[in-house]
Amino acid sequence: MSQEFVKTRREGPVGILTFDRPEVLNAFHNEAMAENVAALAAFEADPAVRAIVVHGAGRAFSAGFDMKASATRDMSTVDKVQAQMERQFDFIMSFWRCEKPTVAAVHGFCMAGAFEVALACDLTVAAEGTRFGEPEVRFGTGIVAMLLPWMVGPKHAKEMLLTGNDKMDARRAAEIGIVNEVVPGGPDEVLARGLQLATDIAAAAGPSVFFTKRAINRTYEIMGLWDALKASLDIDVILNATPSEEKAEFGRLRREQGLKAALAWRDSRFSDNR
Repeated sequence: MSQEFVKTRREGPVGILTFDRPEVLNAFHNEAMAENVAALAAFEADPAVRAIVVHGAGRAFSAGFDMKASATRDMSTVDKVQAQMERQFDFIMSFWRCEKPTVAAVHGFCMAGAFEVALACDLTVAAEGTRFGEPEVRFGTGIVAMLLPWMVGPKHAKEMLLTGNDKMDARRAAEIGIVNEVVPGGPDEVLARGLQLATDIAAAAGPSVFFTKRAINRTYEIMGLWDALKASLDIDVILNATPSEEKAEFGRLRREQGLKAALAWRDSRFSDNR
Protein backbone atom coordinates (compact mmCIF):
# COMPACT_ATOMS: atom_id res chain seq x y z
CA MET A 1 0.00 0.00 0.00
CA SER A 2 1.29 3.51 -0.82
CA GLN A 3 2.37 5.77 2.04
CA GLU A 4 1.34 9.25 1.00
CA PHE A 5 0.08 10.31 4.44
CA VAL A 6 2.26 8.24 6.77
CA LYS A 7 5.98 7.54 6.88
CA THR A 8 7.60 4.49 8.45
CA ARG A 9 11.15 3.57 9.29
CA ARG A 10 12.98 1.33 11.72
CA GLU A 11 15.74 2.06 14.21
CA GLY A 12 17.00 -1.31 15.36
CA PRO A 13 14.08 -3.16 16.94
CA VAL A 14 11.86 -0.06 17.07
CA GLY A 15 9.41 0.84 14.32
CA ILE A 16 8.64 4.55 13.90
CA LEU A 17 5.26 5.53 12.49
CA THR A 18 4.97 9.21 11.54
CA PHE A 19 1.72 10.97 10.67
CA ASP A 20 2.72 12.94 7.58
CA ARG A 21 0.23 15.65 6.62
CA PRO A 22 2.07 18.56 8.25
CA GLU A 23 0.35 21.17 6.08
CA VAL A 24 -2.93 20.39 7.91
CA LEU A 25 -1.40 19.55 11.30
CA ASN A 26 -1.58 15.83 10.41
CA ALA A 27 -5.37 15.80 10.43
CA PHE A 28 -6.84 12.37 9.68
CA HIS A 29 -9.08 11.83 6.66
CA ASN A 30 -10.20 8.40 5.49
CA GLU A 31 -7.20 7.81 3.26
CA ALA A 32 -4.75 8.76 6.02
CA MET A 33 -6.52 6.48 8.49
CA ALA A 34 -6.35 3.53 6.08
CA GLU A 35 -2.63 4.10 5.49
CA ASN A 36 -1.92 4.30 9.21
CA VAL A 37 -3.82 1.10 9.99
CA ALA A 38 -1.91 -0.71 7.22
CA ALA A 39 1.45 0.66 8.42
CA LEU A 40 0.74 -0.37 12.00
CA ALA A 41 -0.26 -3.86 10.84
CA ALA A 42 2.96 -4.16 8.84
CA PHE A 43 5.03 -3.34 11.93
CA GLU A 44 2.97 -5.79 13.93
CA ALA A 45 3.72 -8.54 11.40
CA ASP A 46 7.46 -7.77 11.22
CA PRO A 47 9.40 -10.03 13.63
CA ALA A 48 12.28 -7.54 13.66
CA VAL A 49 10.05 -4.87 15.24
CA ARG A 50 9.53 -5.27 18.98
CA ALA A 51 8.07 -1.86 19.88
CA ILE A 52 6.53 1.06 17.96
CA VAL A 53 6.82 4.83 18.39
CA VAL A 54 4.01 7.00 17.01
CA HIS A 55 4.53 10.71 16.36
CA GLY A 56 3.70 13.53 13.95
CA ALA A 57 5.67 15.48 11.35
CA GLY A 58 5.92 19.24 11.54
CA ARG A 59 4.28 21.41 14.20
CA ALA A 60 1.93 18.86 15.76
CA PHE A 61 1.24 15.28 16.68
CA SER A 62 -2.20 15.75 15.09
CA ALA A 63 -5.18 18.09 15.19
CA GLY A 64 -7.56 15.12 15.00
CA PHE A 65 -10.06 14.24 12.31
CA ASP A 66 -9.97 16.40 9.19
CA MET A 67 -12.85 18.87 9.45
CA LYS A 68 -12.54 20.04 5.86
CA ALA A 69 -12.88 16.46 4.64
CA SER A 70 -15.87 15.90 6.91
CA ALA A 71 -17.60 18.97 5.44
CA THR A 72 -17.65 17.33 1.99
CA ARG A 73 -18.67 13.86 3.19
CA ASP A 74 -22.23 12.58 2.66
CA MET A 75 -23.62 12.01 6.16
CA SER A 76 -27.27 12.24 5.16
CA THR A 77 -28.40 8.94 6.68
CA VAL A 78 -27.82 7.15 9.97
CA ASP A 79 -26.19 4.26 8.07
CA LYS A 80 -23.62 6.63 6.54
CA VAL A 81 -22.94 8.26 9.90
CA GLN A 82 -22.48 4.85 11.49
CA ALA A 83 -20.10 3.63 8.78
CA GLN A 84 -17.90 6.71 9.21
CA MET A 85 -17.92 6.56 13.00
CA GLU A 86 -16.97 2.87 12.90
CA ARG A 87 -14.12 3.63 10.49
CA GLN A 88 -12.77 6.24 12.88
CA PHE A 89 -13.28 3.97 15.90
CA ASP A 90 -11.42 1.08 14.28
CA PHE A 91 -8.53 3.41 13.38
CA ILE A 92 -8.17 4.64 16.98
CA MET A 93 -8.51 1.20 18.54
CA SER A 94 -5.97 -0.37 16.17
CA PHE A 95 -3.36 1.13 18.51
CA TRP A 96 -4.98 -0.54 21.54
CA ARG A 97 -5.31 -3.85 19.69
CA CYS A 98 -1.73 -3.83 18.40
CA GLU A 99 0.09 -6.79 19.95
CA LYS A 100 3.35 -4.85 20.12
CA PRO A 101 3.82 -2.00 22.61
CA THR A 102 3.13 1.48 21.27
CA VAL A 103 4.63 4.73 22.58
CA ALA A 104 3.00 8.00 21.52
CA ALA A 105 5.53 10.85 21.40
CA VAL A 106 3.36 13.95 21.12
CA HIS A 107 4.05 17.65 20.60
CA GLY A 108 2.26 20.77 19.47
CA PHE A 109 -1.40 19.81 19.23
CA CYS A 110 -2.93 16.51 20.32
CA MET A 111 -6.62 17.03 19.71
CA ALA A 112 -9.90 15.10 19.46
CA GLY A 113 -9.37 11.87 17.50
CA ALA A 114 -5.59 12.22 17.87
CA PHE A 115 -6.02 12.62 21.62
CA GLU A 116 -7.91 9.32 21.56
CA VAL A 117 -5.09 7.71 19.56
CA ALA A 118 -2.61 8.83 22.24
CA LEU A 119 -4.87 7.35 24.91
CA ALA A 120 -5.04 4.07 22.98
CA CYS A 121 -1.24 3.79 22.88
CA ASP A 122 0.45 2.01 25.77
CA LEU A 123 2.63 4.94 26.85
CA THR A 124 2.48 8.65 26.05
CA VAL A 125 5.27 11.17 26.44
CA ALA A 126 4.64 14.83 25.68
CA ALA A 127 6.86 17.77 24.84
CA GLU A 128 6.48 20.82 27.02
CA GLY A 129 3.94 23.15 25.46
CA THR A 130 1.82 20.36 24.00
CA ARG A 131 -1.87 21.26 23.96
CA PHE A 132 -4.47 18.56 24.54
CA GLY A 133 -8.21 18.77 23.99
CA GLU A 134 -11.55 17.20 23.12
CA PRO A 135 -13.64 20.14 21.83
CA GLU A 136 -16.40 18.07 20.21
CA VAL A 137 -19.28 19.29 22.40
CA ARG A 138 -18.52 22.87 21.38
CA PHE A 139 -19.74 22.29 17.84
CA GLY A 140 -22.30 19.53 18.26
CA THR A 141 -20.43 16.25 17.79
CA GLY A 142 -19.20 13.60 20.22
CA ILE A 143 -16.38 11.31 21.27
CA VAL A 144 -15.61 8.41 18.94
CA ALA A 145 -13.63 6.21 21.37
CA MET A 146 -14.65 6.99 24.96
CA LEU A 147 -11.32 5.95 26.48
CA LEU A 148 -10.76 8.95 28.72
CA PRO A 149 -12.88 7.80 31.73
CA TRP A 150 -10.89 4.55 31.80
CA MET A 151 -7.64 6.50 32.06
CA VAL A 152 -8.49 9.34 34.47
CA GLY A 153 -11.80 8.54 36.18
CA PRO A 154 -15.20 10.17 35.76
CA LYS A 155 -14.59 13.55 37.42
CA HIS A 156 -11.61 14.55 35.27
CA ALA A 157 -13.22 13.03 32.17
CA LYS A 158 -16.46 14.95 32.65
CA GLU A 159 -14.62 18.20 33.32
CA MET A 160 -12.72 17.87 30.06
CA LEU A 161 -15.42 16.40 27.84
CA LEU A 162 -18.48 18.37 29.02
CA THR A 163 -16.70 21.73 28.68
CA GLY A 164 -14.92 20.80 25.45
CA ASN A 165 -11.66 22.06 26.94
CA ASP A 166 -8.95 22.12 24.27
CA LYS A 167 -6.27 24.02 26.19
CA MET A 168 -5.01 21.40 28.63
CA ASP A 169 -1.23 21.64 28.90
CA ALA A 170 1.21 18.76 29.20
CA ARG A 171 1.81 19.29 32.92
CA ARG A 172 -1.89 19.03 33.73
CA ALA A 173 -2.21 16.01 31.43
CA ALA A 174 0.57 14.30 33.39
CA GLU A 175 -1.02 15.17 36.73
CA ILE A 176 -4.26 13.37 35.88
CA GLY A 177 -2.70 10.37 34.15
CA ILE A 178 -3.08 11.12 30.44
CA VAL A 179 0.69 11.48 29.98
CA ASN A 180 3.46 9.36 31.49
CA GLU A 181 6.15 12.03 31.25
CA VAL A 182 6.66 15.63 30.14
CA VAL A 183 9.83 16.11 28.12
CA PRO A 184 11.67 19.47 28.06
CA GLY A 185 12.07 20.70 24.50
CA GLY A 186 10.14 20.10 21.31
CA PRO A 187 9.45 17.40 18.71
CA ASP A 188 13.05 16.17 18.43
CA GLU A 189 13.45 15.77 22.17
CA VAL A 190 10.13 14.04 22.72
CA LEU A 191 10.79 11.66 19.83
CA ALA A 192 14.20 10.84 21.31
CA ARG A 193 12.58 10.05 24.66
CA GLY A 194 9.90 7.95 22.98
CA LEU A 195 12.61 6.01 21.16
CA GLN A 196 14.50 5.49 24.42
CA LEU A 197 11.43 4.03 26.13
CA ALA A 198 10.60 1.85 23.13
CA THR A 199 14.21 0.61 22.97
CA ASP A 200 14.06 -0.35 26.64
CA ILE A 201 10.82 -2.25 26.00
CA ALA A 202 12.40 -3.95 22.98
CA ALA A 203 15.38 -5.04 25.09
CA ALA A 204 13.14 -6.93 27.51
CA ALA A 205 12.14 -10.57 27.01
CA GLY A 206 9.76 -10.65 24.06
CA PRO A 207 7.24 -13.18 25.40
CA SER A 208 7.14 -11.39 28.77
CA VAL A 209 6.35 -8.05 27.11
CA PHE A 210 3.76 -9.63 24.80
CA PHE A 211 1.86 -11.46 27.53
CA THR A 212 2.13 -8.63 30.06
CA LYS A 213 0.56 -6.16 27.63
CA ARG A 214 -2.12 -8.74 26.84
CA ALA A 215 -2.81 -9.30 30.55
CA ILE A 216 -3.14 -5.59 31.29
CA ASN A 217 -5.45 -4.99 28.33
CA ARG A 218 -7.51 -8.07 29.18
CA THR A 219 -7.98 -6.72 32.72
CA TYR A 220 -9.73 -3.66 31.32
CA GLU A 221 -11.63 -5.71 28.76
CA ILE A 222 -12.94 -8.07 31.46
CA MET A 223 -14.05 -4.98 33.37
CA GLY A 224 -16.19 -4.13 30.33
CA LEU A 225 -14.05 -1.71 28.31
CA TRP A 226 -15.10 -3.04 24.88
CA ASP A 227 -18.81 -3.17 25.74
CA ALA A 228 -18.62 0.37 27.14
CA LEU A 229 -16.77 1.71 24.10
CA LYS A 230 -19.25 0.09 21.70
CA ALA A 231 -22.18 1.49 23.69
CA SER A 232 -20.60 4.96 23.61
CA LEU A 233 -20.04 4.62 19.86
CA ASP A 234 -23.74 3.80 19.39
CA ILE A 235 -24.60 6.97 21.30
CA ASP A 236 -22.12 8.95 19.20
CA VAL A 237 -23.82 7.74 16.01
CA ILE A 238 -27.17 8.99 17.35
CA LEU A 239 -25.59 12.28 18.40
CA ASN A 240 -23.99 12.86 15.00
CA ALA A 241 -27.29 12.10 13.27
CA THR A 242 -29.21 14.50 15.56
CA PRO A 243 -29.49 18.15 14.51
CA SER A 244 -28.68 20.99 16.90
CA GLU A 245 -28.55 24.78 16.65
CA GLU A 246 -24.82 24.78 17.37
CA LYS A 247 -24.07 22.17 14.74
CA ALA A 248 -26.15 24.01 12.15
CA GLU A 249 -24.49 27.37 12.83
CA PHE A 250 -21.01 25.87 12.82
CA GLY A 251 -21.78 24.19 9.49
CA ARG A 252 -23.20 27.38 7.99
CA LEU A 253 -20.16 29.42 8.95
CA ARG A 254 -17.83 26.74 7.66
CA ARG A 255 -19.61 26.72 4.28
CA GLU A 256 -19.97 30.47 3.91
CA GLN A 257 -16.88 31.89 5.61
CA GLY A 258 -14.48 28.98 5.99
CA LEU A 259 -13.27 26.75 8.79
CA LYS A 260 -11.27 29.48 10.54
CA ALA A 261 -14.40 31.62 10.98
CA ALA A 262 -16.40 28.65 12.23
CA LEU A 263 -13.75 27.81 14.81
CA ALA A 264 -13.59 31.44 15.96
CA TRP A 265 -17.38 31.45 16.48
CA ARG A 266 -17.17 28.14 18.33
CA ASP A 267 -14.50 29.34 20.72
CA SER A 268 -15.87 32.84 21.31
CA ARG A 269 -18.69 31.50 23.45
CA PHE A 270 -16.49 29.99 26.17
CA SER A 271 -14.73 31.57 29.10
CA ASP A 272 -11.31 30.13 28.27
CA ASN A 273 -11.31 32.23 25.08
CA ARG A 274 -12.37 35.55 26.55
